[in-house]
Amino acid sequence: MAVTRRTSRDIRSESRLDVLHALLAAGEASRGDLAAVTGLSNATVATVVSDLLEGGIVTEARRTGGRIGRPTTTLRLNRNRGRIVGVDVAETYVRATVFDSALDELASAEVATDEHHDEHDYVADAIARALDDALEQSAAEGAPAARDDVLGVGISLPGGMQRRSEVAVVVPNAPWLHVDLLRERIGLPMVVDNPLKAIATAELWFGAGRRHKSMITVNLGTGVGAGIVLEGTILRGAQNGAGEWGHSLLALDGRKCRCGRSGCVEAYVGAAGIQQTLAAIAPEHPLASVPMQREFIGALAAALEPPAHPALTETLELTARYLGSAIADLCAIVNPEMITLTGWTAWALGDHLLPAVRRRVLEEAPGHSAADLAIEVSTVRGNSVATGIATIALERFLGDVGLVTTRVPTAI
Repeated sequence: MAVTRRTSRDIRSESRLDVLHALLAAGEASRGDLAAVTGLSNATVATVVSDLLEGGIVTEARRTGGRIGRPTTTLRLNRNRGRIVGVDVAETYVRATVFDSALDELASAEVATDEHHDEHDYVADAIARALDDALEQSAAEGAPAARDDVLGVGISLPGGMQRRSEVAVVVPNAPWLHVDLLRERIGLPMVVDNPLKAIATAELWFGAGRRHKSMITVNLGTGVGAGIVLEGTILRGAQNGAGEWGHSLLALDGRKCRCGRSGCVEAYVGAAGIQQTLAAIAPEHPLASVPMQREFIGALAAALEPPAHPALTETLELTARYLGSAIADLCAIVNPEMITLTGWTAWALGDHLLPAVRRRVLEEAPGHSAADLAIEVSTVRGNSVATGIATIALERFLGDVGLVTTRVPTAI
């Protein structure tokens, strides 16, 4: 296997990303502050800041001075450089979120979709409609976002990514959604990635990734997967397919999964799997027949407040056991410092699940692989997929203007 050499240009690119991460975390900082936080030399920070100022990515915020020495200029990300849009395409909705160029959310819009209706035209139309609605909503809320202001659109598409010269299998059961069609509908600079890479990126920029070099973000919703970060780098795999932990084996000859296998993790801890657990325990319970998954999860969370029905308590306990056992396998393979739970199921049920999940992981993880492991609900709130994919789009834009050369996926 060929070894990729890091050039001086790559090292400078990584230094720019380090400074941007530090500025994003601090909101506002001096050059000296940035050197202290990043560990870069004062000279390197001065050079990097000069590059970012010239590119309009960073702006000077204010000058502070004391009685001794020269005044200090603080810096911040330039919110007015343009707009970034992150689009989360899920099985039951398409949500577009408009961010400024400091990655602060300005507005969003959601288009509900039928999880049983996923033809390529239907999905592409929903993406285009959500994007236009979000831009209109941003203008209505006093943060104008004309299409000419958009630096990039990141689109998170569930499912595997094929070779870029071929048809992209981006939505389960919709193999004919061509990226060319999507590009034509959107008409803006665009990058496509899958939600597992998006949530990992969100954690790196806004969450636990600021403090941990090796971590896993577990996404719980209709689908289940893991965004894996090793030594500060997102694990992608040979075909960008790393992290499909939801389709690893939990139970031999177990439940049928929508991927075609039997016994997958997703079949037990995905939203439909949790409902199937309840139906097996108490088929007559009204929540066992709720037709829409997000409605079911929301109702389940509300019904868990004491005194909860015994069938719901048992459902939660079994789900925590399934999830804890599956996470224990991740610990055995990856040995992360931190695991965060994200996604709409995690937001609703995470606090109920965490105590039992932690106990199960400690019981099941081999050796000391989970001895110092922290498991928490992610602090990246809102739509972490939209946030992460917007961040990838911003990274892509930085690549297009020559400020970043590494760690950026190829634009579609």
